[in-house]
Amino acid sequence: MTSSLTAFTRILDPADNATGGGAASAVAGAMAAALVGMVARVSIGKKTMPELDDFYERINQQGQALATALMDGSNADSAAFDRVMEAFRLPKETDEQKVARTAAIQRATIGATETPLQNADNCARVLALAAELEGRSNINAASDLECAILLATAGLKGALSNAEINIGSIKDEGVAGAFRERVELLREKI
Repeated sequence: MTSSLTAFTRILDPADNATGGGAASAVAGAMAAALVGMVARVSIGKKTMPELDDFYERINQQGQALATALMDGSNADSAAFDRVMEAFRLPKETDEQKVARTAAIQRATIGATETPLQNADNCARVLALAAELEGRSNINAASDLECAILLATAGLKGALSNAEINIGSIKDEGVAGAFRERVELLREKI
């Protein structure tokens, strides 16, 4: 749990500029996933539920796995930003250094684009799980499910926004184009 809280506390730390919107988006998605799992759990064993307990247990397990993945994704987003900043600090006195620095910046930027796209994909998976529960879960947890949907949507939109801003700095048009396609496919899931 402590490592999972690292991302969350870094977002709240006003002195930590490495943990921004991408990390916050992943945390929002993680909270959404945890809520989806909770809604599934409180639906287990209720005779009035339209589905068998296995249905809710599966969603709970998937929700909990996504919550963990998204908290890890928040930390990964911060680390990816750190790598971009490290690349920008590389020396640029000689032509060789300039070439190496540019290549390092591009590699780091590609990584800093891949990470929020993975987080966006996980947020889309949370939304799909929430959709499975709509109208089929414990009515007393309807507001929790609504919160999960709102948080997952915010996480998905925020992660896509962070990916898009990084795509603009990628010089390899083939790589940038592939990332843009992934963004559009994920945007359709909102």
